[in-house]
Amino acid sequence: MTSQQNGSDEARGAQILEVFDAAFGELLAADPAAFQVKFRKMAASAFAFYRGTACLFYADLAASGGPFGADSADGGPFLNEQTSRVWIHGDLHAENFGTYMDANGRLVFNVNDFDEAFVGPFTWDVKRFAASVALLGYAKALSDEQITSLVCTYAGAYQERIHALATGAKDEDVPSLTLDTADGPVLAALHAARANTRFGLLDTMTEIRDFERRFSPGGGTVELDEDTRRKVLAAFDGYLDTLPPGMHFRPDAYRVKDVVGRRGIGIGSAGLPSYNVLLEGHSDALENDLVIYMKQAQTPAVSRHVTDPEIRDYFRHEGHRTVISQRALQANSDPWLGWTSLDGTGQLVAEVSPYAVDLDWSDLDSPEEIAHVVADLGRATATMHAAADMDESGHTLVPFSTDRAIDATIQADESGFARMLVGFAHDYGAQARRDHGIFVDLFRNGRIPGL
Repeated sequence: MTSQQNGSDEARGAQILEVFDAAFGELLAADPAAFQVKFRKMAASAFAFYRGTACLFYADLAASGGPFGADSADGGPFLNEQTSRVWIHGDLHAENFGTYMDANGRLVFNVNDFDEAFVGPFTWDVKRFAASVALLGYAKALSDEQITSLVCTYAGAYQERIHALATGAKDEDVPSLTLDTADGPVLAALHAARANTRFGLLDTMTEIRDFERRFSPGGGTVELDEDTRRKVLAAFDGYLDTLPPGMHFRPDAYRVKDVVGRRGIGIGSAGLPSYNVLLEGHSDALENDLVIYMKQAQTPAVSRHVTDPEIRDYFRHEGHRTVISQRALQANSDPWLGWTSLDGTGQLVAEVSPYAVDLDWSDLDSPEEIAHVVADLGRATATMHAAADMDESGHTLVPFSTDRAIDATIQADESGFARMLVGFAHDYGAQARRDHGIFVDLFRNGRIPGL
């Protein structure tokens, strides 16, 4: 390595540490052991590092004068007053797609994990996804030309679906990905989800004691002291008031049987305290019990770079922001999705569902098969963006048709949209691979403060 390269890496390392401190500092100080696990997972690959560093991605996009900073919330290619103010997922990458059971009881394959959702430029979502495709393609030893083709496939599928929705396509012409419409690996994920059962999930988390179901000890659960238990139950009572008006279960359905603590140690939830609550469910049968999780909601990385006070003041707290965003972006969301507050901190609450299965990329090696999946994900992204306007979501924060606004900007330069995503995917993919190496050196040499 030349002295110039070494100096450049040192400067980038200092920048990474600065962003990490702003994003993770308080949580890391509270639970360094959880971040040891998080960072070891991130060290495994460039893609794992990318998954865990949305904070760095947005810092790079928002940096004025930087190589990736032309796409600020104030303007950039394909951005105007409306397309800079769209409900966005916030952490859209190739592994944040999977199955869920919607409020109508239908298994759907779509975007998942809305912890980073916010309002901002729609290009931030599609760029983040495109760079993830470049990283996955590189890990599978695909050529630059093959990666370019995949990103163009995603761009074309997104563009086609947005245009169809903007021009009033009928539901049968823009179908959701379900057991009836999906094929290939997406259908395989739906089949895997359908084979799961709530009873099977309960069997992994609970046991029967004295003719009643209780959480099993161990396995990452933490027994709560009486004061914490009381606070969690009070927060649960507050959560019930946030459920959709259409929720009609017998009163006993909400009866709490047991509650335990958990501590998040995954890439996205390190250091965030969480709780599992066991409920009676819709009948006395023990097989119909259900588990609700309550976890501390996090500050989304996007929000540090979107300064519009109307957007920031719209949300009561991060739990409220996560739920409102998910309901805006996901049609017929989990009926148990809601929010509450615990010790003054916003909490996200939802069911621990047996029907949530992530798309498995490990056996996807054929460029043709990957392209087929990427096209599905492009259409899913467009459908998500189109759902999140006032007409569809009922929220006034985005008071215009997002699909028509996005479509108008893309139609003005169709080929430019794909070129933008291809260029960004290659450039930021290379940057993320370099950053991963810098991060590993920082971590293994004990240079991350607090660890």
